[in-house]
Amino acid sequence: MRFIAIIFIAMLLFAASIAPIVGAERQIAITDIQARWIGNKIFSNECGGNEELLVSWNEGEDFMSLGIGHFIWYPKGKQGPFGESFPLLLRFIEQNGGVLPDWLEDREKRYCPWNSRGEFLRHKTDLKVGDLRKFLIETIDLQLRFIIDRLNNALAKMLAAAPEKSGPEIEKQFYRMASTSAGIYALVDYVNFKGEGVAAAEGYKGHRWGLLQVLERMNGDKAGEEAVREFVLTAEELLTERIRNSPFGRNEERWLPGWKNRLRTYIDAAAE
Repeated sequence: MRFIAIIFIAMLLFAASIAPIVGAERQIAITDIQARWIGNKIFSNECGGNEELLVSWNEGEDFMSLGIGHFIWYPKGKQGPFGESFPLLLRFIEQNGGVLPDWLEDREKRYCPWNSRGEFLRHKTDLKVGDLRKFLIETIDLQLRFIIDRLNNALAKMLAAAPEKSGPEIEKQFYRMASTSAGIYALVDYVNFKGEGVAAAEGYKGHRWGLLQVLERMNGDKAGEEAVREFVLTAEELLTERIRNSPFGRNEERWLPGWKNRLRTYIDAAAE
């Protein structure tokens, strides 16, 4: 309950200052109530309401997951197929008045200090882990602003990456979703969950599964619950294809039930 209270206060503080989408003719207006509602759902999706999971390293992954958005953080010298978002969050927090732990103030040293999940688990009671968790609890408002800002910039990125002839339909589907609170929640959560889909490196065998790819496959006209259902079914299809194309040995099929459950929360939200 303490954590939810923090989110409640944080959302009220920043909701009124959410920026318009870059490059878009229309703006998505998010009220205080919508912002609080979306923030709580993202926290539930990523952390299950558990503060301990603000600092975690999932089995089978070669990166840490941090904060309410489970922002990705790689060890020094390691790269993977997924974009690293935690250093971007640190820069955003720093630029917006947040205070970083002393050992993260040097930008040249902002890499994960543990080289593997096993090493992290052996050191999970270290001061650095405690520092990270405290820092992430204290910067809830800025993490939420970072997530919203990512959506605010997503449409411009997607339109720039997509074929010009596809632009009007992508924009149509984007605003079709953005016309309801549940649709905005789906857009915000999915772009945080699976990215914009604009980076060629974030794919398997040329197959990508980000927000851009979901919107490209959608073709309906009605807004509301029908739009959200189409979004969910399309995303499930893309993520199933991702698993078929994933590298042998990653065993990504074990994640599909959880992914589908998360997507289904969008439908549940539309029915509220």
